[in-house]
This record gives sequence, structure tokens and C-alpha cells, in this order.
Amino acid sequence: MSRITLYTNPLSRARIARWMLEEVGTEYETRILTYNGTMKEPAYLAINPMGKVPAIVHDGDVVTECAAICAYLADAFPEAGLAPPPAERASYYRWLFFAAGPLEAAIVNNSFGFVVPAERERSVGYGNFEHVMDTLDKWLSENRFVAGDSFSAADVYVGAQVNWGLQFGTFDKRDSFAAYAERIAARPAFIRASKLDDEAAAAAQT
Repeated sequence: MSRITLYTNPLSRARIARWMLEEVGTEYETRILTYNGTMKEPAYLAINPMGKVPAIVHDGDVVTECAAICAYLADAFPEAGLAPPPAERASYYRWLFFAAGPLEAAIVNNSFGFVVPAERERSVGYGNFEHVMDTLDKWLSENRFVAGDSFSAADVYVGAQVNWGLQFGTFDKRDSFAAYAERIAARPAFIRASKLDDEAAAAAQT
């Protein structure tokens, strides 16, 4: 049996990695780390020198970064059907890396109040926040999931971005985003993962 350890904190984007593991349906061990505590200790820094979560260790191999974890697990467990066949992965890769690059950068900068000057937009990978929102809005208005009609690992990453963005006000409120977030939140694996992380977060405060 494959051996997977998830290093996480329930109040972080590591929730994405747990969700992906629940979608895969394999057994895994969970190790909850603390900010400014176990995340910064030598034992964990040997796994991820960034001192951040998530990270997974699968049979001795380390994978960090949420998008990479999603793609890796989809390939490591093909029986879960979370990646399209290689010849049909154009949209799958496109939107997975769109979310990891332009989308996340635009959201973070916008939430910090940073607006790219119009004359400098060519120097920034995403141009401007509204252009990023418009681009994703158009795609999700025409497609049920990011790779077409079927849910994939890319939807774990993109879906988390949309769901959290709407929840915390860092995403534009648009019909396509709301409908997509509703489809994502109805998935049994999402519900299971959310319950586990919510319980872990509550336990950490007691």
C-alpha cells in the first residue's frame, strides 16, 4: 500500500491538499503543524525548506505546492480518474497553471491594494485583476468544469480559489463563479475534507 503523509494546518491552503487526498480515496497520515512552531523546526524544514504547508511525502518522495500536489496525486492514482487522458489535457493544464500563476498573483496583489499601473501591465504576468476575473468568468460560463464536462484535479485547485475568494471577498461576485462554487462544494470529498479540517481547527483552539 502506498504510504502518504500530509503535513498541514487546517487554517491554511493545505486544505486543498487534504481535499485532493479525499478525492483520490487513498489512506494517508495527517501531521498538523503550527505557525512559528513546528513548521519552522529542523525536522520539517528538511522536508520543505520554505517552512510552509502543505507538503506530502509519498513513499519517500516530497511534493510541495498545492497545484503540484493535485497534479501529482492525479497521476499517482490514475484509478481515481482525476486527470484526463494525456492527449486531452490541454484545458486541464491550462487552467491549473492559470490558477497557480496569474489568478493567485492577481488575487493577492488586489487584496493588498496593489493596482498595476496601466503602463506597466505588460510587465506583469496577469495584466490586471479585472482581466483575470473576466477570463475565468468567460470560461466557467461556458464549461461545467475547467477541463470540460468532467471534474478533475484542476478543479480542486481552481475550485478552492473560487470558493475561498467568494467567501472572503477577494473574488468578484459573478454568476458563473457562484454556480461553479456550488457544484464544487457539493462533492462528497470536499465535504469530508472540510469536516476533518474544521474539526482539527476547533480542536487546536480548545
